[in-house]
Amino acid sequence: MFRTRFTRRLPAAVAVAGLALAAAACGGGGESTSTGAEAAPSASAAQLNANADLSKQSLQVTVWDGYTPKELPDKVKQDLKVSNVKINLHATNEEAIAKLTASADSGIDVAFVSGQYAQALSEQGLLEPIHPELIPNLSNLYPEATQLSYDKGNKYSVPYTWGTTGICYRSDLVKAEPTSWNDILKPPAWAQKKVTMMTTERWLALPALKALGYSVNTDKDDEIAKAKELLTAAKPNLLGYDDTTFGDKLKSGEAVMVEAWDGWCPTTDPKKNIKFVVPKEGSDLWVDTMVIMKSSKNKEAAHALINYILDPKIHGWAAENINYKVPNKAAMDAVKVPEGSLLGIKPAELLNGESIRDLGEASTKYTRLSSEVTAK
Repeated sequence: MFRTRFTRRLPAAVAVAGLALAAAACGGGGESTSTGAEAAPSASAAQLNANADLSKQSLQVTVWDGYTPKELPDKVKQDLKVSNVKINLHATNEEAIAKLTASADSGIDVAFVSGQYAQALSEQGLLEPIHPELIPNLSNLYPEATQLSYDKGNKYSVPYTWGTTGICYRSDLVKAEPTSWNDILKPPAWAQKKVTMMTTERWLALPALKALGYSVNTDKDDEIAKAKELLTAAKPNLLGYDDTTFGDKLKSGEAVMVEAWDGWCPTTDPKKNIKFVVPKEGSDLWVDTMVIMKSSKNKEAAHALINYILDPKIHGWAAENINYKVPNKAAMDAVKVPEGSLLGIKPAELLNGESIRDLGEASTKYTRLSSEVTAK
C-alpha cells in the first residue's frame, strides 16, 4: 500500500502559480507580504469552540493512498462522534494543490501535503492557524518537530512523517563503503554503470549541491549552474535515474549504490546485505504534514481529527505499516523496530539535515535543471 513517492514531490513553482490564481479568484491582489508564521488569527479562528458538538460537523480529508489506516473514517466517527468522514485520495502534491485551489471552497477540511507545499499554501493565506488548545496531543511530538524551518512552532501545520535522503548500498558488493555524495557522482571504476540517482527535481540536485557545500534551498544561479555541471558529468557513469525501483535493483545486484529516501531503502531484507548512510556532506530533512484549510466549515472537527491522529496508537500505525518515522515520541517509543530498520534514526540526527523549503518562482530553476540533465 505504498504510494509512489516520486510523484509526491513536484515543482513548488507549479503549486505557487496555482495558489496565486486561486488568491486572485478570491479577490486577493498583489503579492503576499506575510507568511503563515506571521499571520494573525482570522476572524473565524476566534470563534472556534473547544466544546463544539462534533456530531453536527463532517470531515473531508485528502491524503495519499495507503498513508492512513483504512479504518480511520469509521474509528473517527465512532470515537469522536463526527457525523461523517470522507477520505479523498491524491497521487501527488501537485494534484492536492490543484484540488485545494480550484475554487474559494474546495470542500476539503484537512489536507496531507509535504512541508514546502504547506508553506506555499500558508503564504497565500489559505490555511487556518493551528489552535494548540484544541490539539492537546501536540505534547506527544518530539521537541525537534516544533523547530522545522518552514514552520517553526507548528503555526499552520502539524508534521505527520519525516525522514532524510542518503546512499543505499549493497555492503557485499561494494569494495569500499560509501561515505560521500561523490561516491555516486564520481563512482570508482567497479561501481560505474551500477549507480542510480533520482529525477525528482530537488532530489536530483541534492547530491551535487551538498557535495559542493551549497544549501539544498539555494536559488543562486551560479551555484545551480555548478551543480548542473557536476550532475552532467556524473550521467555517463550511471545505470540510470530511478525514483521507485532502486531497492529492487539493489536486491538483484544490478545496482550497488543508489540515492534513496531512508524509508525506501530495504535494510530489513532477510539477506541483511543492504545498508544506508547519510553522506558526510549532509543531506535533507523531508516532512509530510497535516493542514487545515481556512475555508473549512468544520474547523473544530478538523482539529479533533489531527489530535486523534497524534494519539500514539493511531500515529504509530504509519511507522509500523509504511516504514516512515513519525515525529511523535510517544508513538515511536511504542513501536517495535525491526532488525535493520531505519526507524531508529533519532530526531537529532534528522535535524542535521536541511528542511526543504518552498522557493516560489525560483523552483523553475530546478525544473529546468532536471529536464536538461536527464534529457537524452
